[in-house]
Amino acid sequence: MIVVLMGVTGSGKTTVGEVLAAQLGWQFCDADNLHPAQNVEKMRRGIPLTDADRIPWLEALSNFVRECLNRNESAVIACSALRVLYRRYLLIDETVKLVYLKGEFHLIEKRLGERRGHYMNPKLLQSQFDTLEEPEDGITVDVAPSPEEIVRTIRSELGL
Repeated sequence: MIVVLMGVTGSGKTTVGEVLAAQLGWQFCDADNLHPAQNVEKMRRGIPLTDADRIPWLEALSNFVRECLNRNESAVIACSALRVLYRRYLLIDETVKLVYLKGEFHLIEKRLGERRGHYMNPKLLQSQFDTLEEPEDGITVDVAPSPEEIVRTIRSELGL
């Protein structure tokens, strides 16, 4: 199984993903690490990415998913996957499960104000919410509780 944790920046994808993967003994992939350098620089400067900017990144993520499936390896992927179009690159098999980490704007804005060492400019949060197409399938989990509680909910919902 591959679990894709999606949501806007600051929703806890990496934190939750690392805890979930560690508990399950699965590989963890932070999709942010697969962005081309020019994308990282745009985000650092507060410039929203376009769909064209995202395509090479999404193709790299799709390749990662396919490689895991071909090797029959389980993984947790932290990826914004804000639009249906982007999720199509990831949800390529019924063993790929989508978990939407959903949070209120003001909670996430507060978290971003406290976050250090990440290239994503907090000014982009509104553009992320503007781009977000909430999924109609998959599991939706509120991000207000602690990461450990969120992981418990995810594991329960997925039968893990």
